[in-house]
Amino acid sequence: MAMAFEMMGISPMGPSGVPAQEATKAQTAFDAGKLVMDVLRRNLRPSDLITKASLENAIAAVTSSGGSTNGVLHLLAVAKEAGVDLDIDDFDRMSERTPLLCDLSPGGRYNATDMFHAGGTAVLAKRLKDLGILNEDAPTVLGRTVGELADDATEPEDQRVVRPLDSPLKQTGGLAILRGNIAPEGCVVKLAGHERRHHAGPARVFEGEEAAMSAVTHGGIQPGDVVIIRNEGPAGGPGMREMLAVTAAINGAGLGEDVVLLTDGRFSGATHGFMAGHLAPEAVRGGPIAAVEDGDTVTVDVDSKRIDVDLSDEVIAERLVAYTPPPNPDVSGVLAKYAKLVGSASQGAVTV
Repeated sequence: MAMAFEMMGISPMGPSGVPAQEATKAQTAFDAGKLVMDVLRRNLRPSDLITKASLENAIAAVTSSGGSTNGVLHLLAVAKEAGVDLDIDDFDRMSERTPLLCDLSPGGRYNATDMFHAGGTAVLAKRLKDLGILNEDAPTVLGRTVGELADDATEPEDQRVVRPLDSPLKQTGGLAILRGNIAPEGCVVKLAGHERRHHAGPARVFEGEEAAMSAVTHGGIQPGDVVIIRNEGPAGGPGMREMLAVTAAINGAGLGEDVVLLTDGRFSGATHGFMAGHLAPEAVRGGPIAAVEDGDTVTVDVDSKRIDVDLSDEVIAERLVAYTPPPNPDVSGVLAKYAKLVGSASQGAVTV
């Protein structure tokens, strides 16, 4: 997400006179303080920087770098707060026209430090500008446009982190938005780090992360299964916990290439494998993920942008009427209030 926010022009990084590859954390912290004071002197406001153009640049940064699915939540929430018209389909539109360029972990070979030494986000911005994808006139906190900063990118000849335009990791970006009778408001699939785009199999349904974790660690998941974890959404969690531990356990059990994990919760940026998160509406808000039972056939098809359970609309409706979510243990306090006020993940999981 840091990469996305830098592409919006709100990075805390400022000029130090020290080459980027040589700057220390102490120097960077000092630069950040100088930049904050400079921004205040110029009376530069977030509303001057957070626009549809800069948000599209941020989305392009996420999709071209193989960034976290959390980018969808965060950028939708930022747009909502800033009053910018952005919706979940903008991520799919941008991902379709943005190649995957950064060979970064968890699916790739390199980490953030390697990206830094490869020239940083300016190199990626230069690639996006050359593609005609970058909204290059978007302003930044430095008083220059993002296009001007892209032009100043310094790229070592031997860097391998950001791929050349004629040799991307994938022709399209690292995210896709799917819809279907199990997620009519949409869900987010991470495509970076694996080649899987289709899976159909029997559902294994769990009412929360702990139950799924127990099944995975005790041999209860079989190759071909579709693991469904529900009641982990914004209201159901409450708070939308990330499913990193479960996905790590699935990979640790040798099932990473053989199962799919679906949830109304979310994932960590470090999550690896074929999975879909943010299924909306969530279970506790009457979402059809609540209608799925063990053994139902669930199909995830990226190419058709569909995610469906093999049930009729009538059966789904009957099951939803009969479904009772587990009680929320947070009956008082901040989390209880949050659960009552939070909206759909498809709109950024913001409170209303």
